[in-house]
Amino acid sequence: MKRPGLIVVSIAAMAISMTAAAAIAQERAGQPTTRPRFGGARGPMVVSPEVKADRQVTLRILAPRAEAVRLNSSDLPGDPRQPRAFTKGENNVWELTLGQVNAGTYRYTINVDGVSVVDPRNPAISESNGNVWSVLHVPGADFMDTKDVPHGAVATVHYSSSAFGKMRRMHIYTPPGYEIGQERHPVFYLLHGAGDCDDSWSSVGRANFILDNLIAAGKAKPMIVVMPAGHTGPFTFGAPPGGGGRPNLAASSFEQDFVKDIRPYVEKHYRALTERQNRAIAGLSMGGMQTLNIALANIKDYAYIGVFSSGLLFRNMADWEKENAARLDDASAKEGLKLVWFATGAQDFLINQSRQSADLLKKHGFNVVFKESSGGHTWINWQQYLNEFAPMLFR
Repeated sequence: MKRPGLIVVSIAAMAISMTAAAAIAQERAGQPTTRPRFGGARGPMVVSPEVKADRQVTLRILAPRAEAVRLNSSDLPGDPRQPRAFTKGENNVWELTLGQVNAGTYRYTINVDGVSVVDPRNPAISESNGNVWSVLHVPGADFMDTKDVPHGAVATVHYSSSAFGKMRRMHIYTPPGYEIGQERHPVFYLLHGAGDCDDSWSSVGRANFILDNLIAAGKAKPMIVVMPAGHTGPFTFGAPPGGGGRPNLAASSFEQDFVKDIRPYVEKHYRALTERQNRAIAGLSMGGMQTLNIALANIKDYAYIGVFSSGLLFRNMADWEKENAARLDDASAKEGLKLVWFATGAQDFLINQSRQSADLLKKHGFNVVFKESSGGHTWINWQQYLNEFAPMLFR
């Protein structure tokens, strides 16, 4: 017996499916659409971010009642001090196109009538010490693109800090094959800048992809990379992400946690080589200052030291030099020190502190390499510095 009602439902369902398929195709092409659903249309759907072959990037957000929408980013092209306004188009979709964005990974938020929000159509995020950012990756930087090579793993690790009497968090990268192997590996401690957190080096810094690609190409040794949280309390100084402001007092006490808890935890729970020649430390901005504090206080523990966009910050260098004269002039401590590497952009506001810090160490017999790159205090530089620094380790 024929049941015409079922035939009608099937035809209606097919019509909805075909309309939805067309809407999805429009979304993938970056076009606002209205996708149907049971109970009525849910309104315009947008694609954001849209990265075109010519590296033009378009950001979109549906904000029907907004009066002003602006981009907030210290890394994307344009002066972050000047408002980069979105334009309101059809269906209440606001849009901003950035032309010829260099290949790399960037963070941004969208300011809607004075309220900063992540891009609701972009699932990629990066944490800071006090907020969350949307992440935009523009392919074309071969050293940090996601490639068909063996990949390591990044674990979120919680540990008990005896220095502060609370649980704290760090991210740890293990090289490809670590989980099924028995080999012990050298350890590289990689520190973030002021305002950021232990998530930052892997989410926006692309540290794991950079290491994956270097190891696959035979340019870097397989290594464990430890990315701890450099802040031990709220970040209270207004500064751009990744460093730039003076850290609060809680941040400077990170060194206690590192020596008492972080390094011992790693050397106990991971197959880590623990001799000096198998231990490296580096950091950017605030993390570079912390690197110097830790490494120079325990110079016989580290063979490789990296300082990115940083130096002996917020100190009177003459006073610091007097206080640390015996340590700086200990010739025996320098015998196993294989690399002290500084890198800072010519437009970085910390370029002078970096130069002065490097010169002070040279004065006391340290064999310092100083690289002055182009650019400023941005993740685009720090990604590149990591790509250059990691291949020099553990050789």
